[in-house]
Amino acid sequence: MAEAVMTKPVPQAGAGAAPLLAIQGLEGWYGESHVLHGVTFDVKPGEVVTLLGRNGAGKTTTLRAIIGILGKRKGSIRYDGTETIGMASRNIAKLGLGYVPEERGIFSSLSVYENLMLPPRVKPGGMTVEQIYTLFPNLKERSASQGTKLSGGEQQMLAIGRILRTGAKLILLDEPTEGLAPVIVQQIGRTIARLKTEGYTIVLVEQNFRFAQTVADRHFVVEQGRVVDMIPNAELDANIDKLHTYLGV
Repeated sequence: MAEAVMTKPVPQAGAGAAPLLAIQGLEGWYGESHVLHGVTFDVKPGEVVTLLGRNGAGKTTTLRAIIGILGKRKGSIRYDGTETIGMASRNIAKLGLGYVPEERGIFSSLSVYENLMLPPRVKPGGMTVEQIYTLFPNLKERSASQGTKLSGGEQQMLAIGRILRTGAKLILLDEPTEGLAPVIVQQIGRTIARLKTEGYTIVLVEQNFRFAQTVADRHFVVEQGRVVDMIPNAELDANIDKLHTYLGV
């Protein structure tokens, strides 16, 4: 497990605001396999929330359902008041949602710059390439390098940067620190904290709950395709034994 970023917990965001993302009774299937069984949670504007749980609990499937790339979905997913459960993924993205999958999806034959320019802009206000390079100086140094020549950390930076250029304001991050060196984990943590201060809303799937504690406002625990608990970040230490039971650690 990667080392956590040792910074102060992020204060509560969006208090009193209407949810930017509201999920009610979400069910989802992979083919004939029923994976999500009534997932319910919400995310307020400017919040960073995590989905915590054991492998196979349904965390990644929930992100795939939100962005519309799960084969079959039922229930309600409302983004900024718009129901998206029946929408195609390309139209969901146009509302201002961005997804960074665990496998990152970097095109190995393209350069860093070409990868950054590949996704279309979906909303005004996306970062420029220079702003992304300021956020991730490593990428500027490797601008002409092919995807195959990037380290795992650089690929993760590129995957996040590519979404930031599109104008998305709700970012779905799936295991962004998985397999990364501690120094890169710290950089990813600083990036999430900065995006939060700039008004981005983030849903984060993360196995490393100590890292999650440094960036998140609230933590939703997922078990067997359901959200079974919500722990405010300020109460995480007081609930650590319960969390260990949930996660099996």
